[in-house]
Amino acid sequence: MTEKVRFPSIVGPELAGVIDLPDGEIRGWGIFVHGFTLGKDSPAASRVSKQLAREGIGMLRYDNLGIGDSDGDWGDGSFTVKVQDTIRAAALMAERGTPADLLVGHSWGGAAALAAAAEATGVRALATIGAPVEPSHVERQYDAVMDRVLSEGSHEWFVGGRTLVLKRAFVEDVRHAHLRDRIRELHLPLLVLHSPTDQTVDISNAGEIFNEARHPRSFVSLEGADHLLTARGQAQRAAHIISAWADQYIHGSRPAG
Repeated sequence: MTEKVRFPSIVGPELAGVIDLPDGEIRGWGIFVHGFTLGKDSPAASRVSKQLAREGIGMLRYDNLGIGDSDGDWGDGSFTVKVQDTIRAAALMAERGTPADLLVGHSWGGAAALAAAAEATGVRALATIGAPVEPSHVERQYDAVMDRVLSEGSHEWFVGGRTLVLKRAFVEDVRHAHLRDRIRELHLPLLVLHSPTDQTVDISNAGEIFNEARHPRSFVSLEGADHLLTARGQAQRAAHIISAWADQYIHGSRPAG
């Protein structure tokens, strides 16, 4: 069972989301923050969220600005916008009477989750999957057009089978975003999941995130998984691990909506 929701981005346009409603006893609620140019229906976002819902944790997953079913222009976003929209997603969950106990971030969404967690209403635990220790790690994805973007103000960028407009403000915002202080000051239970064979974000990032964080902190190696969690059963496996780890931190049974 799912419930469709919409809520305004920090920059105005409406974002589209889906809440995967929990099966059986409600153990808690959470939010999934998707990767850089991915979306709520990407394998990691949909499969992890659906599995957590099957295990009693209802999950909101939503498309960021200009992605999937959300309104607006992707180029008007930034790391700061992604962080603030994550905080808005938590506010939405609190307003509907199901505050998000758990924040799960995949890839660049993991970086955003680390930055947003302290301000996200209700969040009591955080899990990252394949996250970079610095948002600027994403620059390698658009380095071929970055000089044009900086000199001209914007430039078209073909990625994932579509053309996006990358803007100077986006690039500069990413360069000014730093996570290490946020990680040190997190004061929340943290689970770091990462594959040792991740070809997109090296596992050394997981080690740095783990070392910067305070206890309680945990690390689990997702051996055999690719970065996007497309291999059979890997997203569900990650969800099982998150579900078991989060059990002592999330709220007990309570009514939906």
